[in-house]
Amino acid sequence: MFTPARMMMSSAAPTTTTHNQNKTHNFHPKRLTAFKGIRRQRRCRVPLVAMSIPQQGGNAQPLKRQPIEAREAIRMGIPSKGRMAEDTQGLLKSCQLSVRKLNPRQYAAEIPNVPGMEVWFQRATDVVRKLLTGDVDIGIVGYDMLREIGNEDEDLVIVHDALGFGGCHLAVAVPQAWENVNSLSQLKSDPRFSKERPLRVVTAYVNVATQFFKDQGMENVVISTADGALEAAPAMGAADCILDLVSSGTTLRENNLKEIEGGRVLDSQGCLVASREALLKRPGVLEIVHEMLERLEAHLRADGVFMVTANVRGSSAESVAEKICGGGSLLRGLQGPTVSPIYTPQSDGAVKEGQFYAVSIGVPKTRIYETVKSLRRMGGSGVLVFPMTYVFDEEPPRWTSLLTQLGLKSEDFNHLARGEAPVAR
Repeated sequence: MFTPARMMMSSAAPTTTTHNQNKTHNFHPKRLTAFKGIRRQRRCRVPLVAMSIPQQGGNAQPLKRQPIEAREAIRMGIPSKGRMAEDTQGLLKSCQLSVRKLNPRQYAAEIPNVPGMEVWFQRATDVVRKLLTGDVDIGIVGYDMLREIGNEDEDLVIVHDALGFGGCHLAVAVPQAWENVNSLSQLKSDPRFSKERPLRVVTAYVNVATQFFKDQGMENVVISTADGALEAAPAMGAADCILDLVSSGTTLRENNLKEIEGGRVLDSQGCLVASREALLKRPGVLEIVHEMLERLEAHLRADGVFMVTANVRGSSAESVAEKICGGGSLLRGLQGPTVSPIYTPQSDGAVKEGQFYAVSIGVPKTRIYETVKSLRRMGGSGVLVFPMTYVFDEEPPRWTSLLTQLGLKSEDFNHLARGEAPVAR
């Protein structure tokens, strides 16, 4: 028995502040008495109210989609506020895709390095909704919001599922006082909950929660939603447990809640999403997505990778390469070490090749010193270490995967990697 509901939790009725409240008023005594009465009424506690809300999916009315012909411009939606907005713009800037606002008060912007595309600042939930309605073609949003609002709509295509920011997970949390409930199976078999007295779960992710408990075979569950401060609901008696985003777990512990085994619903981080219809039908969208994907993949792959270069004595490039490759997988780099001759100046002004060779290897940041010691054991000297900014593949694996999802042939788009015009067929 699943009952989605909207739960409004408040210890007092909401009040509205206006500019006039900051001014001094001369009240007539009778009017002042009446005003105090109103204030006393406002302090009355509002009971917990639950009311049904429409959900995307299920029996809800589908969002009306704009036809492709309704506009020509290519649009991308990104979060407008909060840490997700900061991280999104930070990542784009690192990929030479800086977002520029012509007016700081406007919600429209542009990326100068991607001409022909509009950028619109939206709430995270609205980024997904506007993808569904066809108001934007591309979006960056957390996977949690994509699952909740998008509800696994077939038109939503995940282009890149791991942008490296906004990491968290959605999980079930119960009161710490429930000593005998430490796993989802124990919660499912808890005798306190039945058809007559179902488990009350409060969450901001009604669609995800409903599907999760259904998949777990938990029927005696009532799901409600609140605008915030979900962790307070069990202590207030408004819910038995919560299903919410968890990062470090500190907020749960400070509110006497705990995660349970098997209660991890999904992992989430920032992802790049696009409309399937826009990718297939709107001119230019697929090309822009290819460029963005290449830049993002190259930057993210280089993150945490350093280039280590050392001078190694040897009789030939081949002998030095064999020596380095024999030192273990750490010294093989991304595809193998780069070995090139060093031309040593002689006393007569000439240069001589063949005494030293420069060896360059890409290694993880956490293993830099280990690599340096290994190169020294092989006679390496003059070791240089510097960070890598981009690592471009011949073609991003996610691009190939995207074309497969869209039912397109990769050979028809080889020109994009080379920056050439498409071949007429």
